[in-house]
Amino acid sequence: MPSAPAVSSAGAGSIDPIEVLTDAARTEIAGTPLGLYIHVPFCARRCGYCAFNTFTLDDAGGSDAPDRWVAAAEHEIRLAAAATGPGRRSLTSVYFGGGTPTMLTVDQLGRVLEAVRTWFDLTPATEVTVESNPDGLRPGQLSGLRSLGVTRVSFGMQSVSTRVLALLDRTHSPRASLDAVAESRDVGFDHISLDLIYGTPGETSDDWEATLEAAIGSGVDHVSAYALTIEPGTKLASRVRHGSLPRPSDRDASDRYRRADERLSASGFAAYEISNWSRGDGGRSRHNLLYWRNHNWWGIGPGGHSHIGGVRWSNARQLDAWAATVIDGRIPAADREALDPPTRRFEEQFLRLRLSDGLPIHLVDRPEALDALVGEGLVTAHADRVVLTVDGRLLADTVLMRLTA
Repeated sequence: MPSAPAVSSAGAGSIDPIEVLTDAARTEIAGTPLGLYIHVPFCARRCGYCAFNTFTLDDAGGSDAPDRWVAAAEHEIRLAAAATGPGRRSLTSVYFGGGTPTMLTVDQLGRVLEAVRTWFDLTPATEVTVESNPDGLRPGQLSGLRSLGVTRVSFGMQSVSTRVLALLDRTHSPRASLDAVAESRDVGFDHISLDLIYGTPGETSDDWEATLEAAIGSGVDHVSAYALTIEPGTKLASRVRHGSLPRPSDRDASDRYRRADERLSASGFAAYEISNWSRGDGGRSRHNLLYWRNHNWWGIGPGGHSHIGGVRWSNARQLDAWAATVIDGRIPAADREALDPPTRRFEEQFLRLRLSDGLPIHLVDRPEALDALVGEGLVTAHADRVVLTVDGRLLADTVLMRLTA
């Protein structure tokens, strides 16, 4: 197996699909849950805070870019099946993220799902999620997604404050998210998620309270809430750097998080991960649980990230380079590494601590630190696991450092 990616005739860093995994990774596949993340990179416009790998259609070379992406995605799905081999398990989940996946038509999304079903095994329990912006839906698109077998939709609500939405360069109205949720319920979706952002400069406590109230009242069974981060290279980072916007306040973000947990918990939600709440276990995102449990996922699309049996890589970020490489029959790995056992252990510790299930005691390197952490109110210690308190969630990295070697 090559120690570094070879270069194919497509001109991008690439690896033969049979060589991308180690023998140990192939052995591990049979016993570990597996999902596909499918990155749809298109957006009508780029939000000022976003650092994801996205393009407008003009940036991607014109209105035929989605068709070119679909054709290449079909190729990469076939390559992923060849690389993971016949011993893999049925898919736990298929997740269309972005970008804005609903910039694809129902027919285009259907072609990709058909390729998934051709090359991978799905079961009635397989979760199929599609992300969308609230104002990016075509008439009848949600019912079309439901007819394709999509089981879960997720909308980027972010806020119900028009001022906050404008600062984030979001184009939807506060009402659009709630209308999208209502339409999703009407066409038969049982699992609906809303993404929220808190700590935007200028956001008030009343703004956040109204956003939480709207999200809870919408009837969704899943809410994700993330503190705004200033990502280098974004328009928002430039505005903060030049002083036209204040840097987000850590204290405000902490207060907003505590309030979110308080309101959501009182309304029938439970935090199953630091930034995610669900109504019952059925509302949890099965795909994201693959990440936090350090299981396996293959990232399809430009900039997609994969982790299979301790081997991880990310795809070439440019649409044409990615497409040319997969059509050439190779994996467009911009980087690739096989993790050593200490690194794998640390990553499992880091990820499992984030979950409400907690960090298993056998993964705690420094049990002598537990009494102090319990006394400080950062964790609760049980016979078989350590669980973060609300205070501990806000200091999760510090807690991890104190528990691990």
